[in-house]
Amino acid sequence: MKIGIKDVLYRIRPFFILYLLFLCACLVIKLLYTRQEVFFAVNGWNSPWADYIEPYMTDLGDGLTAITLSLIMLLFSYRKFLLLASSYLVTSLVAQVLKYIVDAPRPMLYFESQWSHVHTVKGIYILSFNSFPSGHTTSAFSAALVITYLCKNKGWGVPALLIAMLVGYSRMYLTQHFFEDVIAGSVIGVMVTVFWLTWLDSKQFIHTDKWNKGLYRTLFK
Repeated sequence: MKIGIKDVLYRIRPFFILYLLFLCACLVIKLLYTRQEVFFAVNGWNSPWADYIEPYMTDLGDGLTAITLSLIMLLFSYRKFLLLASSYLVTSLVAQVLKYIVDAPRPMLYFESQWSHVHTVKGIYILSFNSFPSGHTTSAFSAALVITYLCKNKGWGVPALLIAMLVGYSRMYLTQHFFEDVIAGSVIGVMVTVFWLTWLDSKQFIHTDKWNKGLYRTLFK
């Protein structure tokens, strides 16, 4: 079964169109404001309820969430499990390699002399190195894209994208990343996943009856 990039983009069209609009808005913000202005603008919009919510929101972009979603997919379809799990692994690997190549300081180190004026969330351990790109954001956008790709109702791509955006925002709110890190993470998550799905979902074996049933049907058929 031959699947091209156009086929993948068509299957995620609501998600991808809105993502392009989101990306354009981010690029406009980047052109109009400095790194420091964006960071302190986000940091200044804090509240007790956001301090409570954002750590949970950021957890949606970590490895445990990706593993949990993949295991749920495993129950119903080996194909869906493989597409989701492998997309997470590939995009995470790309993000981690870039982190160590770029080796950029995180906000705590970058704004070390001004850190006493920065709002931080109690109980959050703040890292200092390997800021670019945001790994949580990469994983969130990758998972959102794969879920949109697999859903029959493509309208689910809208809330999936919104959740991924909120994960990215949480990384800035928790002072773990810069705006640029989040933008780059989203681009890696989307573009690498599109190319990966184009390659992997074109393989003939993944569309056989064996791969389109899951662990549940295998054990209780």
